[in-house]
Amino acid sequence: MLVEALLAAGLMVVVITSRQVKNLRSRYGAAGGKDGRFACVLAGTLRTDRARLRPLIPDAPAAAALRAAVRARKDLVARRVAVCNQLRARLAVAFPAAVGLFSDLDSPLSLAFLARFGSQDAAARLDENAIASWLKTVPARGNPAPPGVLYARLRSAPAGAAGGDGAAQAGVTTALAAAVAGLAAQIKTLETQISGQLAAHPGAHIFTSLPRAGTLRAARLLAETGDCRSRFPGPWSLAALAGVAPVTRRSGSHISHTFRWALSHQLRDAVCDFAAGSRHVSPWAAAICADARDRGKDHPHAVRILARAWIYVLWGCWQDGTACDPAKHGALQMQRTCPADLRLGHGKP
Repeated sequence: MLVEALLAAGLMVVVITSRQVKNLRSRYGAAGGKDGRFACVLAGTLRTDRARLRPLIPDAPAAAALRAAVRARKDLVARRVAVCNQLRARLAVAFPAAVGLFSDLDSPLSLAFLARFGSQDAAARLDENAIASWLKTVPARGNPAPPGVLYARLRSAPAGAAGGDGAAQAGVTTALAAAVAGLAAQIKTLETQISGQLAAHPGAHIFTSLPRAGTLRAARLLAETGDCRSRFPGPWSLAALAGVAPVTRRSGSHISHTFRWALSHQLRDAVCDFAAGSRHVSPWAAAICADARDRGKDHPHAVRILARAWIYVLWGCWQDGTACDPAKHGALQMQRTCPADLRLGHGKP
């Protein structure tokens, strides 16, 4: 709120990280003391090292609103997963048959079943005909198993709590199922809002053109990248903020690469999520990830390597304001035309 108030007042805001502040103390004193008068050190640093520091440039209101929506949806999804896990743990004791009855415990059909038959005693009266009659009363949602299969799953599952204990457990089950259903409904509402905001943004065509970006992934990429192009003078700066570029340490002839901790976790999650999904439709992306795995990298590291490669493509399209065109992607065209051993660098073209 303080930063937003300063920007609204027309003042320039320059961010100096805590690690930089810690290292700056040695310039003004050998003892490394710290007190409340250190603001003069920050002011002096801004005067002497102005060329090394970048002012904070806010995004347009449309991008800021989209960022708030996609982050709120992510938080709601995490909360839905947590409540669903709590519901699964409760059903494992009170009503085990309901856990594996349908494909997903948080599916609309499964939640409707728990709202109607939330205890072992209520489901004990069901037979194949009763299940078929109940399925007809539920709106068409997905493709459930036949009534005979559902009946067999109910009868083969371990018995749950019955009697008074089962009735008490059913109240908790109903409350948790209603919470999951409510969160799912709010997530759907936010997704509709995100879709409309993305369609109205002038840079939507850039991110939706990426392979398997869809609506939600494109919205997250746009929201976390922003629309201030001067913030990232090169693809390396965007890769560094996304945490997909390692930190290089040099001392004499020794060179080492370490994991980057100073990053935007939201941006890294958005970029890596897109990169992991692009492997299934882009042969170029699949080859980069497979080559990294062959070199001994684990899956998260291989996805970060692929994400860094995608950032160079994304940054170029973002700076030019053009959509991603596979015909202009030289590495992808070589991937389609060259043999596999040449694509992975095991031979000479």
